[in-house]
Amino acid sequence: MAVKKITKRWMFNSLGVILVILVVLVIGFSVGIRSFYYSSVRNVMQAQASSIMTLLERSATDSSTSFSVEIQRTVGNFEEKNRMELMAIDANGNVMITSSGFESQEKLYMPDFEEAMANGTGMYQGQMEGENIMAISVASKIVDENLAAIRLVVSLERVDAQIVLLIAAVTLVGMAILFFVILSSSYFISSIVNPVGEVGQTARKIAQGDFDVRLEKKNDDEIGDLCDIINYMAEELANADRLKNDFISSVSHELRTPLTAIKGWGETMLYDQDIDRETAQKGLQVIMRETDRLSGMVEELLDFSRMQSGRMKLVMSKMDLLAELGEAVLMYTERARREGMNLIYEEPEFFAPVFGDRNRLRQVFINIIDNALKYSDPGDTVTIGAQLIEGNIVITVADTGCGISEKDLPKIKNKFYKANLTRRGSGIGLAVADEIVMMHGGRLDVASVEGEGTTVTITIPLTTKKAEETQISQVQNPLSPPQEAEEEV
Repeated sequence: MAVKKITKRWMFNSLGVILVILVVLVIGFSVGIRSFYYSSVRNVMQAQASSIMTLLERSATDSSTSFSVEIQRTVGNFEEKNRMELMAIDANGNVMITSSGFESQEKLYMPDFEEAMANGTGMYQGQMEGENIMAISVASKIVDENLAAIRLVVSLERVDAQIVLLIAAVTLVGMAILFFVILSSSYFISSIVNPVGEVGQTARKIAQGDFDVRLEKKNDDEIGDLCDIINYMAEELANADRLKNDFISSVSHELRTPLTAIKGWGETMLYDQDIDRETAQKGLQVIMRETDRLSGMVEELLDFSRMQSGRMKLVMSKMDLLAELGEAVLMYTERARREGMNLIYEEPEFFAPVFGDRNRLRQVFINIIDNALKYSDPGDTVTIGAQLIEGNIVITVADTGCGISEKDLPKIKNKFYKANLTRRGSGIGLAVADEIVMMHGGRLDVASVEGEGTTVTITIPLTTKKAEETQISQVQNPLSPPQEAEEEV
């Protein structure tokens, strides 16, 4: 699951890094504070030892007082005896007198004394009788058998307790920081990771065909935008699915009607032995007409399939666009008269050379005129016109039919979309026509007022050398050699 992976990644990356940093900081602080405290104790002891040795050296120069008596007095009256112990050590390494009055018959372990005898000053830190101590010895500069060095000894138990207290405080601070990080991260998981999981679950439902599911937008951020996008996707898929179902229903109906007519007349002509020639001819005309209708629907579906897969190719040549428009108008003149509609077309006198596919452009005109008649009623008028405007040939097909509502107009060129389900048609003819016009570098616009009629405007650029080269590059397959243009019309 994606959510688990994100949580695990956060645990190992973010939380792990923070934990390591906190541990390193606590350890570093512990080492640093211990070094600071021990260094401070050592400096105090060294200063104290130097002060005592200076005092003894001054006493040695005073002949009125015995030096041994002065040593006893100095050690016995040591002001810091409550915090540290002062020892006087003779040349044999024996403790002569201490500030605490402690006397030992055994020789003490004093590596600091041995170091002081060699270097003048010595220091020792370690265990003595189970207690952590620090000792500093300073060699005497006075030539006297009774005094070889003085030694200061201090217990580090209180210092260690203070260090432990500070380390515990820092550890608590680190744990508090870690707690707040986890607390804030839990909010992160609930506000980011969990919604991502919900998005995944919703997307899975949409993929399984549930287009009614929606995400609740809780925050106005990137996750909220993602929720809006998923909801928009679900809505568009629902619309596409609905249009697809309407298309299938419409096509099924459109196919059933001519097939029923063909089958009915075929059975009549097959089983009716007394059928007269006139009736048979009428039946054959119906069969031919419905067959042409079926053929047109199949060709329309094939064109749509080619358009969707990008396999629609154009056979380009110089042509007279108005000649193809005239042929399309001629094809529908009889139908308009038969259905009680007025089809008005005054063929222009100018020549309109374009570089295009004559069959595809004729298909566009047939589709637009067929739609104009399809959405008109007896007594309505379909007017077709053409004019030259700024290097373009502009063809208009206007009808006085039922028109298109304002909410349906922006979707009219979408695939499968039918604004009026009561009229025949598959809903893809206009989408194919729009694609063909765009492949010729033109534009197809639809304007309509419900109840008043519809006007379709087709704008295609007139042929120029530059336009030919541009359009050839747009329609040729780059994987195949360029097709030679047909001869000039």
